Amino acid sequence: MSTAPDDGSAGRRGRPPVTEEERRRRRLEISRQAVALFREHGVAETTGEQIARAAGVSERTLWRLFRTKESCVEPLLSVSLDAFVHVLRSWPESAELGEHLRAAYVMPPEDLEAVLAVVRMSRDEPGVRAVWLVLHERAEPVFAAALGQRLGLPADDLTVLVRAAAVNAALRVLSDALAWSDGADPSSGMLDEHRDRLAEELRALTELPARRP
Repeated sequence: MSTAPDDGSAGRRGRPPVTEEERRRRRLEISRQAVALFREHGVAETTGEQIARAAGVSERTLWRLFRTKESCVEPLLSVSLDAFVHVLRSWPESAELGEHLRAAYVMPPEDLEAVLAVVRMSRDEPGVRAVWLVLHERAEPVFAAALGQRLGLPADDLTVLVRAAAVNAALRVLSDALAWSDGADPSSGMLDEHRDRLAEELRALTELPARRP
C-alpha cells in the first residue's frame, strides 16, 4: 500500500484530477470511519491521525477535506437529508405520503445505524450538534424548491418558505426523538413508526394552500 499523500492533486506522478464524484465518495468513506471511531472511543479521544489511518489517507488529505474532526460527520448526516429530499422530489401526485415515505425513505442499514448514532452523540457533543444544525439550515432552501414544485408556487413564496421551515423542523425533531429513544434500532418497527409520524406531521404542510383573495 502506498504511503504517498492521497490529496487528489492534478499532475503529480501523472495522476488525473480527482472528480467531484470521487471526492464525494472519499469524504463519505472517511466519514464512516470517523463515526466508527467516535462511537468506539468518543469524539474527544479520537485524533485526526487515527481517522486518517482508518480511512487509508494522509492527515494532509484529511484536513484538506474537513475543517475539524467533528465536521467529519457531515457527509454521513448528509446521506439522511439527501434521502429525504429524494422523497419530496419523487412523491407522485397519486400516492399517499405515508405510503410513499415507507417505500422511498430508505438508506443502507449500516448508514442508518451510524446516522442515528451521530444524532445521538450530538446530544452531548456541541461540535457535532453544530454540524447537524448547519446541515438542516442548508437543506431548507432545497426543501423549499421541492415543496414549491409540489404546490405549484415559486420557491421564494412566503407560504412555501414557511412550510419548508416547518418541514425542516419536523424532520429534525423527529430524527432527534428516534435517535434518542431507548433501543433505537433500524431493524425494529421504530423506523416504520418514525416514517408514519413524519407523514402525519407533513401531510398538512404539503397540501395546496387555500386561494388568496
